[in-house]
Amino acid sequence: MKNILITQEQLNKLVNIVKENHEGEDSITKKQLFTIATLAYKMWESMDDNEQLEDWEESKIAQCEQSIIAVVKNYMYDEFVDDNQTTGMDKLNYDELVIGK
Repeated sequence: MKNILITQEQLNKLVNIVKENHEGEDSITKKQLFTIATLAYKMWESMDDNEQLEDWEESKIAQCEQSIIAVVKNYMYDEFVDDNQTTGMDKLNYDELVIGK
């Protein structure tokens, strides 16, 4: 696996964003999501459009995608129900619902 490099400026920006948005929070889950998002973005940014990965790498990425989609769908549904918006689908903002491809 290639080393993923970010500039000091990018690192500082990421740290500041995390501090601003998560002051006082000590959530392992949020830290894990941050790591996943950061590393996935850096890998996506460094890959060429037609670059091929090994089969096992593609399989792991596909598994991760399906796992994240399942968690996000459940999380979004729980928030939807918790907001007492169970009166119908007319309350759902479809512009904010982006899952999968």
